[in-house]
Amino acid sequence: MTQGLIPATILTGFLGSGKTTLLKRILTEAHGQKIAVIENEFGEENIDHEILSVNTEEQIIQMSNGCVCCTIREDLRGALASLAEKRRKGELQFDRIVIETTGLADPGPVAQTFFMDDEIAESYLLDSILTLVDAKHAGQQLDTRQEARRQVGFADQIFLSKTDLVPAAEVEALSHRLKHMNPRAPHHKAHFGEVPIADVFDLKGFNLNAKLDIDPDFLKDDGHGHDHHDHHDHHDHHDHHDHEHGEHCDHPSHQKDHAHHHAHDDDVKSFVFRSEKAFNPAKLEDFLGAIVQVYGPKMLRYKGVLYMKHSDRKVVFQGVHQLMGSDLGPKWAPGEKKLSKMVFIGIDLPRDVLLQGLEQCLV
Repeated sequence: MTQGLIPATILTGFLGSGKTTLLKRILTEAHGQKIAVIENEFGEENIDHEILSVNTEEQIIQMSNGCVCCTIREDLRGALASLAEKRRKGELQFDRIVIETTGLADPGPVAQTFFMDDEIAESYLLDSILTLVDAKHAGQQLDTRQEARRQVGFADQIFLSKTDLVPAAEVEALSHRLKHMNPRAPHHKAHFGEVPIADVFDLKGFNLNAKLDIDPDFLKDDGHGHDHHDHHDHHDHHDHHDHEHGEHCDHPSHQKDHAHHHAHDDDVKSFVFRSEKAFNPAKLEDFLGAIVQVYGPKMLRYKGVLYMKHSDRKVVFQGVHQLMGSDLGPKWAPGEKKLSKMVFIGIDLPRDVLLQGLEQCLV
């Protein structure tokens, strides 16, 4: 294919969070890019059957600035393939694609389409998953709907809308909660879709060699200052400290400091593994392979930069559900501290099983 891969962005977020406003802005802003938008209404609980029977063909509308909109109520894979084909034949022109999912959609299967399907993988490159969170209603949505929590866990970038309608302390508490669910995704406030295009496109969330950003506050763990992800052995066995709240406190004395954070025991949680010891590559591969087989459906996103025995290069790996990929990264720079750092985001993942298992893969 001469044109190179078409970057794809998945836009997700709960009903009323402002996805359409953001999309309109992206489409009308003068950034000179031609964007194709797929509105993926597939899988909505109560699609109007009359609409379905009248119109199963996709509709493609070409907009004045050269953007293309396409509503599909069926197979996403089919729509992607047909858009790519029209582009190859010169019938449609676009530089990138945005898939807007319905409010209740799980971004997982949408993301997997880009990796599992050879034809799609030959035409498209998944760039990132953006999640819009409505600051006013997020608390209740996150409490009651697992789909909302999954959307947060999958995100490469989180936009908070309607922050102007909510007291600052509430926004702060929401941010804190989101960071524990997903410490990889930066948060930006989005007023009425006013988001700089640089925060939306070319984020390289699925690029293996992109650096692994984990929110530094998450690593500091709310200002306790001590980074206790480095030595798991000294607290792995004290499960009475209750690591289940997405808070990584090793000492019970810290529990009272932020009892208020424990109100939300979200099933979507993240944790970080760090070690300065090298991994034994064969052991690690076996362990991760086994973990992905067992827990794949519950693993939303995971990513790592690894220090491997006998390798002068970093190894980078990441995955979505059961799909895991790894690659040789850049060389360790002279004097750079060799360190493995991994983040796992998933639903009720057994933190201790994973941390102890990784520990046992070290040389």
